[in-house]
Amino acid sequence: MLPGVTLEDQMLAALPEMTRAERQLATHMLRHYPVAALASITALAKAAEVSTPTVVRLVQKLGFKGYPDYQNALRSEVEAMLISPLAKHDRWAEGVPDTHILNRFADAVVGNLQATLGRIDHAEFDAACALLADPSRRIFAVGGRITHAMADYFTTLMKSVRPEVTLLSNMSNSWPPALLDMKPGDVLLVFDIRRYENAVLQLVDMAGEQGAEVILITDRWVSPAATRARHTLSCHIEAPSAWDSTVTILVLVETLLAAVQSLTWDQTEGRLKRLEDLYARARFFRRHR
Repeated sequence: MLPGVTLEDQMLAALPEMTRAERQLATHMLRHYPVAALASITALAKAAEVSTPTVVRLVQKLGFKGYPDYQNALRSEVEAMLISPLAKHDRWAEGVPDTHILNRFADAVVGNLQATLGRIDHAEFDAACALLADPSRRIFAVGGRITHAMADYFTTLMKSVRPEVTLLSNMSNSWPPALLDMKPGDVLLVFDIRRYENAVLQLVDMAGEQGAEVILITDRWVSPAATRARHTLSCHIEAPSAWDSTVTILVLVETLLAAVQSLTWDQTEGRLKRLEDLYARARFFRRHR
């Protein structure tokens, strides 16, 4: 393998030469890179819905004698990734002791982001964006005690992108009127991380019964609300703190917003121009002198 070329790069380059089954396997491995290929050959073949001989043929096309050799190379790559400059302490606070909280917290956040991006299925993400961009569906968003701030942020910006976006209060006594107006096909975006809140789970159940499509943003242990969700996006949230970190959730929210904006730009552009005009007429922002 050439210096600087990863196994992921190698697989992407080989896609045009693959058979249909090999391409199906490679697509699965790339979507879940590097986690998928760290499992047994049987587990990988089952997850990708191909045969174990297909796995063997694919890794041999990549230049390995067999699956164990490929796994050894992948483990070495993962180990190198973990000690790369991206995760080294001196990148975050030069001259500060390794044990400083700035370094430890930054390491945790970077690790969370890498693990989260490696875990999310691109097809699942794209399908969630398509629901959020569908103008025939109204959007409702809700979070728990901590994640309500994420739902509020999402709603504030999504209202600029498209109409019919509602933030549900984190007070459960306000939910029945919202449920009264929720129709089949509407979208309920739910934020629920450990410790999973009973009230949020109850809302998801009732919304599901009314035909709402639930998109769940949760942690890697996965909220019980996933049983009702059409799409589930999991984030790594551990941090050296008494509280979990919501950095990866924020990145995911901003990426969802960017993706929906792109899908709806023909309508969103005019909407943003009208919004800016209203801000200007109201003299909402201070002018630079």
